[in-house]
Amino acid sequence: MQKMQALIIKDEIFLKHDPGFGHPESQERLRAIYKRLAQPDMQAMVAEHSPRRASKEEISWNHSPAYVDRIERTAGVDHFQLDPDTSTSADSWDAACFAVGAGFEALDKLYSGEFKTAFALVRPPGHHAEYDHAMGFCLFNNAALAARYALRKKGAERVLIIDWDLHHGNGTQHSFYDDDRVLYFSTHQYPYYPGTGSAEQCGEGKGTGYTVNVPLSAGAGDQEYASIFNLLLEPIALEFAPDVVVVSAGFDIYKDDPLGGMRVTEGGFSYLAEKICKIAEKCSARGPLFCLEGGYNLSGLSQGVAAVIRSSTGNLLDEEAGICEIFMNADKKFKELEHAHKVQKRFWKNL
Repeated sequence: MQKMQALIIKDEIFLKHDPGFGHPESQERLRAIYKRLAQPDMQAMVAEHSPRRASKEEISWNHSPAYVDRIERTAGVDHFQLDPDTSTSADSWDAACFAVGAGFEALDKLYSGEFKTAFALVRPPGHHAEYDHAMGFCLFNNAALAARYALRKKGAERVLIIDWDLHHGNGTQHSFYDDDRVLYFSTHQYPYYPGTGSAEQCGEGKGTGYTVNVPLSAGAGDQEYASIFNLLLEPIALEFAPDVVVVSAGFDIYKDDPLGGMRVTEGGFSYLAEKICKIAEKCSARGPLFCLEGGYNLSGLSQGVAAVIRSSTGNLLDEEAGICEIFMNADKKFKELEHAHKVQKRFWKNL
């Protein structure tokens, strides 16, 4: 892959969202990433830009106006509990608006041709946020709204959203469950929070077949994820032929994450990014646009983000390149993959 820079969307506003003392989705997550990207080996690979603020009207493309108003009313309030896991602080409304706008800004830059890949380093995360309520640390659905922006404002006809977060992105799935313009592909620990994401959940109406879930038992690692991306994601994605690729990049599948039971290493993240970039290239799609979701081991999170950036800019370390070459042919057969493959064969000729 030709060496290039990744567009990084970041801003101090994302450090001001404070869900409370001891909450796993803390400001320290971004601080750890910022510290890693500031190190000399990463500086030449990234170009930093600020986000723009998404308007209430834009956020309402994917959320009810009443819900958007509810979140706005938390502005300036030191603490407001939205659900058992999700709360806001005085600056959370602003952070959430800029988190959505970060995806919009990234897509503008990707469509201008300035960059081929982008990473929106945002908080709060988004993929659990539903049409009319907050869930799982998430206020607005950043990835879903990026897809809406691509469809509404950038002329895209098909958007692929890949969600490798530990948890199923219920909000993203529900956003496009009856829509054939957006293909939602999710790998996730199951059964686990939020309880959605069985392999049989494939969409409805026009969207039938455009939701692909690969629920996984705890313990899946690099070999399993590489096999899923090789044997299921790639053939489906190439048949779908997206115009834009968006990734809900959750690093809680890291082997030492305190909230998860997966076994993915830094080399595994390199390969996932490598495969996605190659899919986008084969489809002549814009992106990938990576949107930060979970990840609660600070070392795994920061090193995982660095691995994704190295991979997507053609700067893989020799060890990572060797790992990616091995995983290129990964074809491990296991029950969860075989079941998802069987379910999806009804919809995709490439399978």
